[in-house]
Parts: sequence; C-alpha cells; structure tokens
Amino acid sequence: MPTALLYGLISTLVISIIGQVGFFVFILKDNILKKILIFFVSFSAGSLIGGAFFHLLPDVIEKNDDILMVFVWTIVGFCLFFMMEKFLRWHHCHDKECEEKKHLGQINMVGDGIHNFLDGVIVMAAFVVSPALGLATSISIISHEIPQELGDFGVLLYSGYNRTKAIIFNFLLSVIAVLGALVGYFLSNEISGFANVIIPIAAGGFFYIAASDFIPEMQKEINAKSSIINFLVFVLALAFMFVVKLLGL
Repeated sequence: MPTALLYGLISTLVISIIGQVGFFVFILKDNILKKILIFFVSFSAGSLIGGAFFHLLPDVIEKNDDILMVFVWTIVGFCLFFMMEKFLRWHHCHDKECEEKKHLGQINMVGDGIHNFLDGVIVMAAFVVSPALGLATSISIISHEIPQELGDFGVLLYSGYNRTKAIIFNFLLSVIAVLGALVGYFLSNEISGFANVIIPIAAGGFFYIAASDFIPEMQKEINAKSSIINFLVFVLALAFMFVVKLLGL
C-alpha cells in the first residue's frame, strides 16, 4: 500500500474515533462542560489559523507559480464553507417556529456528512503532497472535531434522537471521512494539480470556521481573567502549529 494512502487512512480513522469523544464530554455537568469547551474552542481557532498560515498556504505557494490563483482558490474555499453552513448546517429552527424538530437533525446530518467527507479529501490530498503537510492538516482538523462533534451530538438529542441513536449516527457520519480519503487519493493521482486547488480551498475553509464559529465564541467571554486565558490558549495553538512547521514533523 502506498505510504500516502496508508497515512491518510490512519489519520481519517483517528479523526473519526476522536470525534466520538464529544459524547463523553457531553455527559459532564453543564458548568464543567462550559469551562472545558471554551478551551477546546480557543485551541481550535488557533490551530486552524496556524494550519492555514504556517502549513497549507506556504506549501502550495512554494509549489505553484501562479500565486494569485492560490488566493483565488482560498477565497473560493471561504465562500464554499460559508454556503455549506448557510444552507446545510444553519440551525435556523427554533422552538416557536419549528413544527418538526427532527428536520433540524436531518439537515445537520447532511451537513456533517459532507463536512467529514471534505475533511477526508483534504487530509489525503495533503498526505499525497508530503507527510509533514498531512500531519499538520490532520492536527488542524482533529483540533476542531471535539467542539464540532459535541455540537452535532447536541443537535441530534435536541431533534428527538435518543443517546444510542445519536452515538450511532454520529459515528457513521464521522467514518465518512475515510470514504473522503479514498476519493481524495484517487483524485490526487488522476487529476493533475488537484492539490494546488484543494489545499488552498481547505485553507479558506479553515479561515471561515475559525473566524465565524470559534473566535465569536471566544469573544462572548466577559470575564477578564477567562478572556486572557482563552487568548493565551489561542496563542499557544498558533505557537504549536508554528513549531510543528519549524521541526518539519
């Protein structure tokens, strides 16, 4: 088995398993959950931005003569993730307005499945370019899996699914990343320049998730001490991704 394929499959399997940690976090008491979750959010924001700036964009720019198109595809990625959230993951259903809560869970599962599939494609494409880029991309995706999957699990419970069904559906949706990895490997080998398109798109998606989902959550913290700690966790994540780049892991 080619090394890139092996690494990509292992990484997506690990990502799928780690996504289930959200369930164990969810059973904690609300006050403990809120204290823990914000640190995951802060670290996720930093690792996504660090992954995009320190790994994805520098690597694709280095291998691409048309730098302008790199940024064009980055904007495309930003817009793509915006549209995905707007139409597939937008939790617009409220108690007073929604006749069928289960519809919300179905929308969320469709969006989550597509998101996980793209994660798999992105991870595999990165490993095809280099093991170091694949590792950095996997770290960025893993970092936001817990808060993301926690939210998805909560939506399924809110939509009327019991815990057993929520766990099963959440796991099956997570495993879609493996299918995405297989497709990503095929596309990377069959389409010339595929990595030069999908990697900046991933960078744009990382920007969007960090800027629209995680940083706004950090800004909701009004306690000065907690805000400082959250910011330090954010900076720590940036530093971690920078060190990973310097070490070339």
